[in-house]
Amino acid sequence: MRRDMPVDDSHGDFESALKPLWLRAQSGDDAAYRQALGLLAARLRAYLKRRLAGWPDEVEDLVQETLLALHLQRGTYDPTLAVSAWAVAIARHKLVDLWRRRGRRDKLHDAIDDVDEQLLAAEPDDGGARRDLETLFGALPQAQRQAIVLTKLEGLSVAEAAARTGASESAIKVQVHRGLKRLAALVRQDTRDDPGTHQPGPARPT
Repeated sequence: MRRDMPVDDSHGDFESALKPLWLRAQSGDDAAYRQALGLLAARLRAYLKRRLAGWPDEVEDLVQETLLALHLQRGTYDPTLAVSAWAVAIARHKLVDLWRRRGRRDKLHDAIDDVDEQLLAAEPDDGGARRDLETLFGALPQAQRQAIVLTKLEGLSVAEAAARTGASESAIKVQVHRGLKRLAALVRQDTRDDPGTHQPGPARPT
């Protein structure tokens, strides 16, 4: 086993605390959902800090990207899997995307070899996930939405996104960071829909 591979902690204290919350969240318990996301955020932050020592500014954005992906893919979770292992697999996928965008080909092979393909089931392209994403994006200011779409969905570099929009590179970085934090806050809000759907509620004033 690779030394840096996450240990399956399904019998550990973290998973023991997390999984009951996640299962309750899947059944429509919004308070449990927010608690589970808080636990996962802390675990993902520690995991990514170790792998992004050279790019500390990327850590928080990648944590928020992963939480957003977990929110959108929550319907694909298999209850037989450890929640923490499933979440880390998605974080690794985001990490590989970041390395690819940064041209770190020397890291790609290690990262890809390290991914459990069973946990990285193909990201769903179903209408529900798209509607979720559209609802979340609709609550963002236009500048934040555009910056995230260009850099995170279309895969442009910050420099390319700046050239496309006419904004400065620092402005693009700020808009992405603020937008991802805003999306994470929306995901944690109370839900209005049927149990288990966890659609975000209306935006709250900032």
